[in-house]
Amino acid sequence: MSAAHRRAVVLLSGGLDSATVLAMVQRDGFEAYCLSFRYGQRHAIELDAAEDVARALGAARHVVQPIDLRAFGGSSLTADIDVPKGRDEAAMASGIPVTYVPARNTVFLALALAWAEVLATGDIFIGVNARDYSGYPDCRPEYIRAFETMANLATRGAVEGTLPVRIHTPLIAMTKADIIRTGTALGVDYALTQSCYDPDPAGRACGACDSCTLRRKGFAEAGVPDPTFYQQRS
Repeated sequence: MSAAHRRAVVLLSGGLDSATVLAMVQRDGFEAYCLSFRYGQRHAIELDAAEDVARALGAARHVVQPIDLRAFGGSSLTADIDVPKGRDEAAMASGIPVTYVPARNTVFLALALAWAEVLATGDIFIGVNARDYSGYPDCRPEYIRAFETMANLATRGAVEGTLPVRIHTPLIAMTKADIIRTGTALGVDYALTQSCYDPDPAGRACGACDSCTLRRKGFAEAGVPDPTFYQQRS
């Protein structure tokens, strides 16, 4: 069956990576069903961005699913822990940062898998990246391969041999600059996206967290103007 006749579940955070993935999915002719999560994140403004991106890129449907990971905490995105700011590349590469949310991608992919079963598709897309990223263990290729193996042991269609599951990671080996160039060529409006871990109440990016640092670096290296509104800092 061609992609033009298939549905796909796309995990959509509202950031530039997942927006680029959605544009790639649309380019390849899939019917995109976008899934976002209100998980108690301090940067919940990203969900407004996800809605804007889904609408702009013509998703067939966009679901925002609530799951409150603040019940467990353990991350500066879901607990009263400061978001690291001003770290250089060496510091970002030195270990798993406190912005890592325990098991987040496992939870997200599990729910995407459930929706995919209902939609009668085995295609799930996620914008993980193993090059310009903050060292999260659930963004690595070996993790994705392991989850895909599990999914094919856990779903009716895969076990019956009628609907194998594939976790697509089209950005996994790309630099942030490569991602931005790809999305720009596909018409992604990055002004709609939001990447900051610690935006102010007006939604302006802090400009100093790891995610902002990688975003700014990506636009600079891609030679594409950065449309992000950053807070004024001395």
